[in-house]
Order: sequence, then C-alpha cells, then structure tokens
Amino acid sequence: MTALKNDRFLRALAGEKVDMTPVWMMRQAGRYLPEYRATRKVAGDFMSLCRNTELACEVTMQPLRRYAMDAAILFSDILTIPDAMGQGLYFSEGEGPRFRKVVRTEKDVEQLPELNTAKDLGYVTDAVSAIRRELNGSVPLIGFSGSPWTLATYMIEGSGSKDFRNAKAFMFNQPEAMHLLLDKLARGVIDYLNAQIAAGAQAVQIFDTWGGVLSTHAYREFSLAYMQKIVAGLTKEADGRKVPVILFTKNGGLWLEDIAASGCDAVGLDWTIDIGTARARIGNKVALQGNMDPTILYSSPSSIRAEVDRILRDYGQGSGHVFNLGHGITPDVDPANVAVFVESVHELSQQYHQG
Repeated sequence: MTALKNDRFLRALAGEKVDMTPVWMMRQAGRYLPEYRATRKVAGDFMSLCRNTELACEVTMQPLRRYAMDAAILFSDILTIPDAMGQGLYFSEGEGPRFRKVVRTEKDVEQLPELNTAKDLGYVTDAVSAIRRELNGSVPLIGFSGSPWTLATYMIEGSGSKDFRNAKAFMFNQPEAMHLLLDKLARGVIDYLNAQIAAGAQAVQIFDTWGGVLSTHAYREFSLAYMQKIVAGLTKEADGRKVPVILFTKNGGLWLEDIAASGCDAVGLDWTIDIGTARARIGNKVALQGNMDPTILYSSPSSIRAEVDRILRDYGQGSGHVFNLGHGITPDVDPANVAVFVESVHELSQQYHQG
C-alpha cells in the first residue's frame, strides 16, 4: 500500500507528537454537500448508493476535495449488518431507516443467520478497497460499524425510537435472548470490521449511538461488554502499523473511565461533556475525539472560530486529541461554515503542539 502523506490522525490517536490537531467530521460525506445530493440522485436511493462501489467511493472523496480533512471515513450505514442478516432494511423519505422484519422473541434471535461479510457485505469491502486506491495515501481511511446494542435497538423496534420501549422490554423480560442477540451481533461486527481492515481500513470506529439511553448497570452489561469483546477480537495491525479503535457512545459521559478501560485507543465524546474534564478523568490512557456541538455550524464564522478555540483551550497542550463534532453534521449546514471549522482547528491548534 502507498505510504501515508498525512498520518496526523493516526499519530494523534497513538498520543504521538503532531504539528496540529487533526480533524474530521462524523457524516462528513453527506447531505449538506450539493455534490452528494446530486450523486445520491444518480444512485436512485440511499442503499443503492451504498451498494455501488464507484458512487460510494465518489461520495467518500467529495468532502476531501473541499476541505483539508485529516481522515476519510467509509461511506456506508451502520444498519448494513442487520440488513445482511435478513431484516429487510429500507428507508422512508423523511422517516429514516425501517426494517420489514423485527426481532421480538428468542426464536427470532435463533433464526438469525451468522453474518458472513465476504458473502453478504462484499459491496462494503469493495468500497473500502476502491477508496484506499483513490486516496492514494493522502489521508487514512476509517472503517466503522454500529455497536451490538445500537443495532439490536433497530432490529427490535423496527425503526428509530424515542423511548426504546420494545428494546428495553426485551432486555428486561428476556435477558438471555438479548444476550444471545448481542453476542451474535458482536461476532458479526468482529467479522465485518476485520474484513474492512483487510480491505484497507486504517482505523475503525464503533458507533454506540443509543448506549446512552441505558442505566449504568444496563450499559455495562448490554452495551460496553460487547464492545469490549469486539475490541479484543479485532485485527491489531495492518500495513505495518497499529489499527486504532475509537468507541463513541452518545451521552456516554457518565462512563468515560469504563469506556477507556475497554481496550480501545480513543473515546469519542459528544458535546454534553467538557473535554478538559474528560481529559482530567481519563488522563493519557487513551486519546479523545470530539466534541463540538454540530449546531454551532449554523452560526457565524466568528462564533465557529471562537468555539473551536474554546475546545482546544479546554483540552490543552499536547497530542492525543482528534477534533470532531459531538455527533454527525446536520443536513442543511452551509458548506462554507465547514471550511471555517476545519481551517480554524488547524490554525488555532498549532500553538498547543509546540516544543
């Protein structure tokens, strides 16, 4: 593989010295870009876009042509795994993802097939390989998956949810069946992420989008334990260097120490916790990623710059910080404001990496 021209992102995750704080955005390939909307129109629908290697590569590259991002992230969706397990994923306009089948009983769990990434999700690994070729060593490529708990919530609810009543009822009333489902999903995620790494992903992130809806006890038992199992099962090195793992639990600020002790290399932070406080609690055990409120990108350039400055100041001197939003960028942000964001991170962070 081609040597990396910009390895700032990987170096920061390893706590190594960098010249400035690296930055990328969750959902950086997405609807806020007019070129993305045009490409999706060509594809016809979201899943057709995901399954088309050439177009998935194209939308992954689009933000890198506009902005000096320090990493690319595979364009796909966290729900490809349940779709490959026969749940029938589809997207309703304005309503988000839905499944034609739901999991409600232990028998439903037992009937779910084991994920075979090579057979069922080859379009994802094909996209990873194509993106790596297209990047040509410019920046690292991040692969990703949803966490078992987050995937399970969609499979049980059949769609997104405000209160997760079906998923939580399943967890409380049928804990053995829930553990069976989560274990099956964890094995699938291990296979899926290792296949992405083999195809060229240089770092991976696990999106635990709905872990934060759980109580502390339930989070440890039904979410974190399975992410820890995944981390232990992942390929540790590729292309002669370590493949770092980022765990991101939205609303997970209560459990930073537990997440940091999972074996991961970085903890993703949402915007509800002060990054300086998070650093004080975790120390230098792992890197931190985050954590600007995405809605600040609706404000003025001066406000965006001021918030970037505040977060950098709160983190303080030294490496171990990957700048990101505290969640994915929202669809109707002005692309010009993203340029302000990225440029501000690079410019204002240099003072924290001197000496």
